[in-house]
Amino acid sequence: MQVGSSFAVAESGYLPSEKFDDDGRIKRTGTWKSATAHIITAVIGSGVLSLAWCFAQLGWIAGSITLALFSVITMYNSILLTDCYRSPDPVTGTRNYSYMDAVKSNLGPLQYKLCGIAQYGVLVGITIGYTTTTAISMAAIKRSNCFHKQGHEVGCHVSNNMFMVIFAVIQIILSQIPNFHKLSPISVVAAIMSFSYSLIGIGLSIAKIAEHGIGKTSLTGIPVGPNLSGMEKMWRTFSALGDVAFAYSFCFVLIEIQDTLKSSPPENKQMKVATAAGIMASTVFYMLCGVLGYAAFGNDAPGNFLTGFGFYDPYWLVDIGNICIVIHLLGAYQVLAQPLFGFMETSSKKKWPQNKLVTREYSLCGFELNTFRFASRASYVIVTTIIAMLFPFFNDFVGLLGAGTFWPLSVYFPIEMYISQAKIRKYSFTWIWMQILSLACLIVSLVAAVGSTRGLITSVESFKPFQSVS
Repeated sequence: MQVGSSFAVAESGYLPSEKFDDDGRIKRTGTWKSATAHIITAVIGSGVLSLAWCFAQLGWIAGSITLALFSVITMYNSILLTDCYRSPDPVTGTRNYSYMDAVKSNLGPLQYKLCGIAQYGVLVGITIGYTTTTAISMAAIKRSNCFHKQGHEVGCHVSNNMFMVIFAVIQIILSQIPNFHKLSPISVVAAIMSFSYSLIGIGLSIAKIAEHGIGKTSLTGIPVGPNLSGMEKMWRTFSALGDVAFAYSFCFVLIEIQDTLKSSPPENKQMKVATAAGIMASTVFYMLCGVLGYAAFGNDAPGNFLTGFGFYDPYWLVDIGNICIVIHLLGAYQVLAQPLFGFMETSSKKKWPQNKLVTREYSLCGFELNTFRFASRASYVIVTTIIAMLFPFFNDFVGLLGAGTFWPLSVYFPIEMYISQAKIRKYSFTWIWMQILSLACLIVSLVAAVGSTRGLITSVESFKPFQSVS
């Protein structure tokens, strides 16, 4: 086999006996259904269970409007982005295999580099944050059983470090899945898990309302008073806005997901359907969790009513909810890490095309293995786990990272790429409307970043390395 052919096969991670697509890569078999599963896995995180807290800060009016508004904004920008998978024509143009490739094709090399810093920075941050979050859910299972046996007054504190190690071992194994094309079964399972723990949270909230009635709520959220200063209210509102905005963010993996779709019907049409289905499903669950959670807990809503023990009983159902969170985040980690892995491996194959350690694929019991892929991905998982253990406050940093990258990745680049590709005339009505939307989202992103910075500073002041405790 020629070097070029072996490189193409090695790059794709598939066996040479399979059929190839029009661009010389392995034939894509994804559908809008598999893409929807990827989207739901990427969008719905365990943060859905913190939306009750966001409603407590924003109140019924602002909370509902904020959720609905960001749902519409995300769907609009994502649909624009689906037309940028191929350039210059959205149906017959050259494929862009990644978000960064799309930026480079439409906006040039400078913005390509800036996009890379933002995209890979946020993906690294989220995978580290998922390591911490999963460990907290694992620890919550142990604590739930402890509370059941010893009573709710006992602290039942446990170290998260061992759970992070367990998570890392599982991720090293899952990370050997070659690429996005092979991730569909895991995404389907992860999407089912996200629905499951959301439904458990909704069910527990309804049960609490039925037993104790609606908690103390307000149209404008927690009122300013002796226990909450006006300044503190402002910080919390900023933080809640950032949480809601970032809860919908998935544009930075949209192109990679679209690259899994078969070419007929056109990828952009399939992806529009998948985007609409994924975001609408996410919004329904976001609304239910936020509204019912706030109604159940009122202004005392915890940051996460499964890991934060808004509910203690039935303890077995709380355990099942946390198990679902763990399984979901195992899959979500992979969905968000694949663009990083793809970038590392594609760059290495271009730099060392003759190196068999980098390009050669092995088959073992039906599994495809590659020496470089195993070493690089295992190293990445180990490093991110050590960072999560070293800095137990990293989730606060992820909040800042999310707030800072929401605007460029989810708003600015999709809008500017669409303007460039569709050749929208400057100062036309469409151009002006898009710029107003971009500016408004920039302001939200800056405000959320300010709110997250304050939380980060507070966490840094009291942090101890390798002392993550639930």
